[in-house]
Amino acid sequence: MREFIVEADGGSRGNPGPAGYGSVVLDAATGETLMEAAEYIGVATNNVAEYRGLLAGLRAAYALDPSASVHVRMDSKLVVEQMSGRWKIKHPDMKPLAAEAAGIFPPDRVTYEWIPREQNKHADRLANEAMDAGKRGEQWSAEASTAELDAGQKSERWSAGAPTAELDAGQRGERWSAVTSGAQSDVPFKGRGELRDQPPPAATVATTDKTTVDTRAARNVSAAPKPTVGWGSSPDMGAPATFVLLRHGETPLTPQKRFSGSGGTDPSLSEVGRDQAERAGAALARRGTIQAIVASPLTRTRETAAIVAAHLGLEVTIDEGLRETDFGAWEGLTFGEVRERHPEDLTAWLADPEAQPTGGGESFAETGTRIAATRDKLVAAYAGRTVLLVSHVTPIKTFVRLALGAPPEALFRMELSAAALSAVAYFADGNASVRLFNDTSHLR
Repeated sequence: MREFIVEADGGSRGNPGPAGYGSVVLDAATGETLMEAAEYIGVATNNVAEYRGLLAGLRAAYALDPSASVHVRMDSKLVVEQMSGRWKIKHPDMKPLAAEAAGIFPPDRVTYEWIPREQNKHADRLANEAMDAGKRGEQWSAEASTAELDAGQKSERWSAGAPTAELDAGQRGERWSAVTSGAQSDVPFKGRGELRDQPPPAATVATTDKTTVDTRAARNVSAAPKPTVGWGSSPDMGAPATFVLLRHGETPLTPQKRFSGSGGTDPSLSEVGRDQAERAGAALARRGTIQAIVASPLTRTRETAAIVAAHLGLEVTIDEGLRETDFGAWEGLTFGEVRERHPEDLTAWLADPEAQPTGGGESFAETGTRIAATRDKLVAAYAGRTVLLVSHVTPIKTFVRLALGAPPEALFRMELSAAALSAVAYFADGNASVRLFNDTSHLR
């Protein structure tokens, strides 16, 4: 029985954002690259893109030899664990993709292995090329991916709409011949390179004798436009919409570091928290720049906003989009208690932004989608003005993460104190500038 290795990857620049996948099929005995597939898939999450990459790789392997066995190697622990049957598939967008992937080959002929990202560079490069092509309004093609550089004599970086891969002349293999893949069908080919009678879809698969192109392209970077703010910025862009982000004051749960989201626990401010809100209000009144106040609907944020509003002489508007993440069954528990009671769910949550807390809470990906929509709405409503947003840890960190174009795991690398102030400015050209983060000087 012939054996193939399928390496697959997917990425989203924004999560969700412009997304693409890449897949490669290798001969397990020789290491020869037999087929490659890549596609820009529009706006999607990282995990959906990774599953689409898996599907494309398995379809390409089936096209080569339906009787083969397949060893899948991916740097997505979520996909590997779910397809291996060790983790449950909870997200509705991934269930049908996983079921489709499981049906291409008999289950006893497919195995899965997690590998570090640096060992998955080939598929990663293809995924990034697909996303770059999508940014240019194109679909990935093997011809562009393997463009000749003056018979291998040029040493500068190749550019066709600024792709991410660096192609060093003399290291490329032969020019690949692209054939159109049936990305939406269960069995895309009758045989190697032989198409079904069907309209050509968007994805493409390429065959090659060898591949040595490498990449340093990073995954999960923002798809925001190239910055024009700061050095060299246009002087006539107008005043930005500026969000001053205030985390609510302490509650009785805050010093104990208990999960306190929007899924059940709704504590009031403690005496310390009310004092923190008073201090924040006095500091903002001294600055005198706040023109409006918008707050999360939860008790602790409404109380904080009311105290600050009394200092500023402003009304408070409530916006549901600013609420904290729903932590499901973890509400009111400490991190240690969650690890003891729900270890597998916690491990998945720490590794994957699509993973939900136990009991159907809200994933960080879902929070990110909600905050992005709230941001866009508020930027439009408060163009050129400075507005105070009274919110929570995860929403405020998400505002900052999105402004920086940082990956979801950046949420775990930020410290945000109770009653801390942060600020982000949003300009007319679509760019954002983080101006302040976790300022607690007013509390001293």
